[in-house]
Amino acid sequence: MKYEVAASRSRMHSPYMEWAKTHAHGRYNLASSGVAAFPFKQLAQISNLRLEDLDLTGPAGYGYGPLQNALAKKAGVAPECVVAATGTSLANHLAMAASVEPGDDVLIEWPAYELLVTTARYLGANVRRFPRQWQDGFRLEPREVEKALTPETKLIVVTNLHNPSSAFADDAALRAVGELAKRIGARVLVDEVYLESCFSTGWRTAFHLGDHFIATSSLTKAYGLLGLRCGWAIAEPELARAMWRLNDFYGVNAAHPAEHLCVVALEHLGEIAAGYQTLLESNRRIVNQFLDAHPELELARQPYGTVLFPRLRNGSAGDFCRLLEEQYETSVVPGSFFEAPEHFRLFVAAEKTILVSGLERLSAALDRWKHA
Repeated sequence: MKYEVAASRSRMHSPYMEWAKTHAHGRYNLASSGVAAFPFKQLAQISNLRLEDLDLTGPAGYGYGPLQNALAKKAGVAPECVVAATGTSLANHLAMAASVEPGDDVLIEWPAYELLVTTARYLGANVRRFPRQWQDGFRLEPREVEKALTPETKLIVVTNLHNPSSAFADDAALRAVGELAKRIGARVLVDEVYLESCFSTGWRTAFHLGDHFIATSSLTKAYGLLGLRCGWAIAEPELARAMWRLNDFYGVNAAHPAEHLCVVALEHLGEIAAGYQTLLESNRRIVNQFLDAHPELELARQPYGTVLFPRLRNGSAGDFCRLLEEQYETSVVPGSFFEAPEHFRLFVAAEKTILVSGLERLSAALDRWKHA
């Protein structure tokens, strides 16, 4: 696939993030991506946390020790492999910045989360693409990766679960991609933030497949802890040190009360996850019933994740999204933000009343659309 030419860095921005911050707020919001916020009061109750337990300032340096240890325990790695970051987006940025130089090739899946592509271009990389086909349920196919590799490829970027479709990539597929990368001295970056919602599968981070893997994630999408901005990257120690040093340009030190609360949350992650797992299982049944009634939407249904990526059989999905927002007060994410304009991304982890009402309006909009 062709190279993508970077725009002037001073004029670059993320179209999706701008839209998400300014337009993704319909009365019935099915354009989100992470579960509803976990209440601070409930976190305090399950942990016996008191306000006086929090200090405004803590030790500075390359990682807050208790948080490093908690994240390392969660991932099953040594603390020196952990780089704490302000959310998954900064973790991805640090991972890319530490792995590539301007002019290197970065190979990114398509369709893709836009900020991954924009970040690579911002860093001066030559962005190449490999497809994840909707006809195959957006499965990660190592043969497609191999066809798009060049001798200049330094980083391969995938999401697991795939954003926007929630397709799961198993260890066999990731290992095969890793072997391709290893042959040419490249690394593999796996954004695992949506994998966190596979609560009962016993998954483990892709970093365990080899030191040439980098894994990123956060407590945002699956645990409702978006306000803590608790993200991280898992990398081999030398690369992790490089990422920490790069972070001096971006974040220097984290807000210490948030670091403390992240440790508390990680100690009680199972309790936090339980309610969201129940919600997702119940919501998925509701969404499947909706999909059964609407064959005008095509998609491979996924058993995990907080989002789906249906394809509209007829007409422009962008026009349909505008109709849905303007006439039915319901928002979904236009697929154009993921370079797939026939699709839209549908949030399935909304509070049940919002989900049911939003799907009723989506159903009405689809009926109007097919008779227009």
